[in-house]
Amino acid sequence: MEKMGKLIVKLRIPILILAIVLVIPSALGFLHTRVNYDILSYLPKDIDTMQGQDIMLDEFGKGGFAFVVLEGMDDNDVMKLKSQIEEIDSVENVLWYDSLANASIPKEVLPKNIYEIFNSDSSTLMAVFFNTTSSDDAALDAVVKIRELAGKQCFVSGMSAVVEDIKELTMSEMAMYVVIAAILNIIVLSLTMDSFLIPLFFLSSVGLAIIYNLGTNFMQGQISFITLALAAVLQLAVTMDYSVFLRESYNEQKRIYPDDNKHAMAVAIGKTFTSVVSSSVTTVAGFLALCFMTFTLGLDLGIVMAKGVIIGVICCVTVLPSMILVFDKPITKTVHKELIPSFDGISNFILKYHEVFAVLFIALLIPAVYGETHTNVYYNLTSTLPADLNSVAASAKLEEEYGMSTQHILLFDSKMPSMEVRKMADEIESVEGVTKTIGFDTLIGSAIPEEAVPDSLKELMKSDKWQMMLIGSEYEVASPEVNEQIAEISDIIKEYDKTGMVIGESAATKDLIEITDRDFKIVNIMSIAFVFVIILIALRSITLPIILVSVIEFAVLINVGLSCYTHTTIPFIASVVIGTIQLGATVDYAILMTTRYKAERISGKDKHEAVAIALRTSIKSIFVSALGFFAATFGVGIYSSVDMISQLCTLLSRGAIVSMFTVNLILPAMLLLFDRVIAATTLDMRHLSKAGKKRSAKRPKKASAAV
Repeated sequence: MEKMGKLIVKLRIPILILAIVLVIPSALGFLHTRVNYDILSYLPKDIDTMQGQDIMLDEFGKGGFAFVVLEGMDDNDVMKLKSQIEEIDSVENVLWYDSLANASIPKEVLPKNIYEIFNSDSSTLMAVFFNTTSSDDAALDAVVKIRELAGKQCFVSGMSAVVEDIKELTMSEMAMYVVIAAILNIIVLSLTMDSFLIPLFFLSSVGLAIIYNLGTNFMQGQISFITLALAAVLQLAVTMDYSVFLRESYNEQKRIYPDDNKHAMAVAIGKTFTSVVSSSVTTVAGFLALCFMTFTLGLDLGIVMAKGVIIGVICCVTVLPSMILVFDKPITKTVHKELIPSFDGISNFILKYHEVFAVLFIALLIPAVYGETHTNVYYNLTSTLPADLNSVAASAKLEEEYGMSTQHILLFDSKMPSMEVRKMADEIESVEGVTKTIGFDTLIGSAIPEEAVPDSLKELMKSDKWQMMLIGSEYEVASPEVNEQIAEISDIIKEYDKTGMVIGESAATKDLIEITDRDFKIVNIMSIAFVFVIILIALRSITLPIILVSVIEFAVLINVGLSCYTHTTIPFIASVVIGTIQLGATVDYAILMTTRYKAERISGKDKHEAVAIALRTSIKSIFVSALGFFAATFGVGIYSSVDMISQLCTLLSRGAIVSMFTVNLILPAMLLLFDRVIAATTLDMRHLSKAGKKRSAKRPKKASAAV
């Protein structure tokens, strides 16, 4: 490794030039990477709701749809607006009452069921169908154009509108996520490092790694907005430690080689590379576990973040050393005394009362498990968005004025007789929570022959193989009531047509709940298994992986479980993301302490002295690492208006602190209590176990008290 270090030191100037040049293709790659703002699009493609979307596109030329609520407009203006909306490239059809009857006919003489579909006391309603999927860029552009055409009196609801608002909100905030994380990290590093200038070079190196990571996402074609929003912050949080490792190693080597900075750095690079690779493996494993989800948002986040960690390691041992050597003089001029006080007193206190902390572990385990299993989660993103967003206001108006909190689409055989369709519609309308049905046969009624119906209306609702029906529901997306309603409607439609299906946002969200519930169990098992095997190989022990994983999993349970006791509802994906990232990233704290404990025991120290040295030498590094992780995520959690991003960052920041306390308080107690078992089940410590047995055998037995 030292040879590699010498080569990097020799090529430091070309490395820096290359690092700067690579920013250009990375920036181009980033700008040409599509961002997907529709979480539901990551569902498996073989389920009914996703296949139904394909049928809608293939048979009707329609993908997404939106309800447009218009206030304060007379019918002539609405007709003009309808014509203008139909001219938008990605709009396939617009359904309003003039699609059924001549607009010259007064609304008051329309059949009651038709009038109530399209009108309330203060507004009128039209349905707009897009010729692309709801999250396609063209559909999002159409939403923007519809709002521009109609002005403030227009409210657009539906997935396309929600996705567009999330896009605008996220894009307006994303730059601040990085700024906040960077500023807070600079503050932490300035207080914890030995130079006021070195944090800027740390951030420069990590910043370049983030740019490269975001640029190489172009190879994936697109990434989720959640991945994009979290990627920079998470990469900063989990890879900043590597820069600290290099700096500390370099300072140590400078004391050995005070007159040769280049040689000191070459040795430091070799030592750092070994340590950061070992440290990063568990973090990468945690992210890769997400790739086992059938809900492919996990794959998206897992690949991007695993790649980010690997790029971070490469930059840490190439770009950062080059920066430090080139700017060594100004960095040296800003060196200051350590501002962090000694942790010796705290270490002694922890060791003195280690049995108390062991009891605390047992005492908190049950409430931690209860809290984690009883934490409420949400699946409906719209319900957590700011109330002043257009799509949120539109959803509220649909609910208040038209009795529709959500809408379903039914797809069934176009050859089904009209009488059966109306009978099926009547049964569906009798389902609790259904407010209206809008279909070809329910709109024209039995009195109007099909031949007299305009072709435009036929094409809107029917194809050669399929016909569709819109259903309004008073229940919210992802609620237990709407899930029961969908199941009941599905049962009804299957009685009339076995190939029939219910699709739409609520149906897809119902699938999301069922799929992710299974996915999360698999991912948690995989992440624990990955980390367990890595620790098993690294420490050559059977019991140490069990102890270390148990300690960090305990920290995860406390972190997520606290949401139950604070009555906080967290996003559905939070538990698995927190579980894998907190485990993968913070188990390093436990590995650091355990590795030192093991080394001291092998060198001949007794268990008390070995644990004391391990805790005393590790506690500061764990504190600095956890504080850096906290700083990178805490500010974003407070700032973000997108609740999913805010909650994830808040949980991650809290998780870093919880893991820090858990490792420093609980792990030393575990090492002391299970020392004999550890020695017996650890490959290069087994001689300690045998020596202990020999000492016990030689120890004289106590004389009997009875004579």
